Amino acid sequence: MKIIICGAGQVGWQIARHLAREQNVEITLIDRDPALVRRAAETLDVNAITGFASYPDVLRDAGAADADLLIAATHSDEVNMVTCQVAHSLFGVSRRIARIRAQAYLDPRWNALFRADHLPIDVIISPEREVAAAALERLDAPSAFDIQYFLGGRVALVGLRLDEACPLVETPLKQLTDLFTGLRALVIAIRREGRLRIAQPEDQLFVGDEIYLFVHRDDLRRTVELFGKATERRERVVIIGGGNVGLLVARELEARGHYRIRLIERDARRAEEAAESLERTVVLNGDGLELDILHEAGADRADAVLALTDDDKTNLLAGVRVKALGAAMAVSLVNDPTLASLIHPLEIDAVIDPRASTVSSILRHVRHGRIHGVYSLGDGEAEVIEAEILPGQSWAGKPVRELDLPEGVRIGAVRKSGEILMPRGDLRLDEGDVIVLFALAADVPKLDELLRASAALF
Repeated sequence: MKIIICGAGQVGWQIARHLAREQNVEITLIDRDPALVRRAAETLDVNAITGFASYPDVLRDAGAADADLLIAATHSDEVNMVTCQVAHSLFGVSRRIARIRAQAYLDPRWNALFRADHLPIDVIISPEREVAAAALERLDAPSAFDIQYFLGGRVALVGLRLDEACPLVETPLKQLTDLFTGLRALVIAIRREGRLRIAQPEDQLFVGDEIYLFVHRDDLRRTVELFGKATERRERVVIIGGGNVGLLVARELEARGHYRIRLIERDARRAEEAAESLERTVVLNGDGLELDILHEAGADRADAVLALTDDDKTNLLAGVRVKALGAAMAVSLVNDPTLASLIHPLEIDAVIDPRASTVSSILRHVRHGRIHGVYSLGDGEAEVIEAEILPGQSWAGKPVRELDLPEGVRIGAVRKSGEILMPRGDLRLDEGDVIVLFALAADVPKLDELLRASAALF
């Protein structure tokens, strides 16, 4: 597969970095900044070209004539849109993805703008919306360090960090089914001493482990409680940062109805705009790191504080400060992956990583088969793939116990005839079923081959 990525900034760089690890993928990266192009050429396994991504001759030199996918992720929405148009009109690039930040373009009233006969964009990446969605999901499971929904929101992948309050410490996983009859939950992977591996039935859990579980949404609360985690409802929320992400989160919380929201924004003009656009949120103009403004916002009594500014260090420091003040939960937006490891020593509850959300959106269009969703864990340690079983695939018509899956791949849940099922050994997989798979990075290429659809479908 030949992929052109336009823009070597934070979003384009992370996409290129991840996709460059893929087998049988050739990446060409375009940016007008020679320094960014040089960095990409020196550190990533990609072709790197200096130039304006929307210029026809630059796209020609990048190999657009035989490219399978173009990802326009420059800092300019308008350049991204024009680049997709040029790639379609002049070079016939079959799939085009664009990063669009301005919410004015994303208003549902203007959906027709991105039709094939107008602006031919197949997929829109809105990192701000992805981050806002991730922040809201953290409120659904406040004790989880990670959560992602699959199968139409009916199954959750949940990451829990085990502490002394966990009553299941030193219990073999194979006993959990007998202890909690009817619980629709499956421990799928364990991270211990920095290494992520597939969970085995004989494994015991220990304090300090980070575990990933697939859980039916209806059993989420009970499951989290069984692992010694609090599940109280979060109602008092403080948001630090009134940019696109902060506003999106505030609007969604207002729509849900039962939250009391305070928003802190440092820039006076932006704070005024936020106050005008929000209905039930109290907007405060001030520095989210200053004690006075944090006390005025009630951060010391907050059920959750979401630090969502565009500065990683501010978000981390804000998380540390509000936890020291007494906030029950602190979540920080962190773009730089090298800073994410600080959350444990800083005692921040969770980090939102825009890179993971963005890369996950892209991977859905790189994987083979009929893919409904992809989620990339950590720094590409593993992937969760939601896929439909198609005619001609090797596992169609077989029970789970007879599947020849790679060692680092496990099924987490199945949707069959509208019902959500956990993967018992005698469960037969049929065409049309939708399965959720957890795969360690080393085995993703093997899984990708298994997901290839029958040639007769194309």
